[in-house]
Amino acid sequence: MIKNIPPMGWNTWNTFAENINEELILRSADTMIATGLKDAGYEYVVIDDCWALKERDGKGRLVPDPAKFPHGMKYVADYIHKLGLKFGMYSCAGLMTCAGYPSSFDREFLDAETFAEWGVDFLKYDYCFKPASVDGTTLYRRMGLALAKCGRDILFSACSWGADETHRWIGTTGANMWRSTGDIVDTWDSVKDLIKKQYDILPYGGMGCFNDMDMLIVGMHGKGHVGLKGCTEEEYRLHFAAWCLLGSPLMIGCDIRNMDEATQKILTNQTLIGIQQDARGLRPYIVKQWGNDDLPMIVRYLENGDIALGFFNLSEGPAGFWITADDLGVPTISGRTLTGEEAYTGQSLCSKNGVLTVDVRPHSCAVYRLRIVK
Repeated sequence: MIKNIPPMGWNTWNTFAENINEELILRSADTMIATGLKDAGYEYVVIDDCWALKERDGKGRLVPDPAKFPHGMKYVADYIHKLGLKFGMYSCAGLMTCAGYPSSFDREFLDAETFAEWGVDFLKYDYCFKPASVDGTTLYRRMGLALAKCGRDILFSACSWGADETHRWIGTTGANMWRSTGDIVDTWDSVKDLIKKQYDILPYGGMGCFNDMDMLIVGMHGKGHVGLKGCTEEEYRLHFAAWCLLGSPLMIGCDIRNMDEATQKILTNQTLIGIQQDARGLRPYIVKQWGNDDLPMIVRYLENGDIALGFFNLSEGPAGFWITADDLGVPTISGRTLTGEEAYTGQSLCSKNGVLTVDVRPHSCAVYRLRIVK
């Protein structure tokens, strides 16, 4: 049964793009066990685009490239399942995948059956080369139905980039998560832009169909397919924290076989993962300091009555944040105070006279899991 919490895993695209093969997938799956990523909650190993031959077989079925996957996809799936992990693959709603490989347009039911036979647990479904005569709503509903009838639980990851007002119709398709943005790249500007794109669409995410802000770039350091400039460690920490508070799925995009210690610590931060995986799955809300888009405070209520509160400084200068307990739903007259520790540093924070105040460096954040105490 598919869990009703945002999925966590690893995806090939950000680092490897078309440079994928069976050995990379199997060794990356091994690494998820050896590094503690599985224990931290990451469970999906997902092959993105470029895994297939350019032509279907005589029965119209998709064919894994034998040069890249000599034992076929069932072999890969079985290996991953023996590790206690889950296996994910990729297709597309248009006439070709984004890299020009066969996609599932008009073949949704056949391809869903094929994925089920291979042991697939997760399908990322892209939006390239879509005919203008067919709307995206129809295409994603088709695949949603096909997956529902394929005889296997397959998490449906809709990747239409927020195009064609995806937020208005994706909840009707059976998708478990939906991409609300264009592709991420490994730069500060990309992280900042994707966070800001969430401000007006937060009501359309949450339990049932999680808002996907794209894969993580933590630990890429300018290397790989979307590497570009890279980010600082503080920027990676902000990036990861924002994805967690906003309830986005966490799909690692770096080469986990070569993670440094700082990357591993960010990706396995249990305070932040606990917020992202909270069983209640409530939507977050945003309070902007002085109404400034570059100074969002992200708030999310949690299952046990705790409050997740993140101060995010997207600006180029230091910022002094403040927010009242009243604004967080705890009136002063209640006699309650708020107290908690910062997710990365463990530094304590307590409301004084009903107010919480924090100073945050540029391109940095401070995130607290606050308890309500008498």
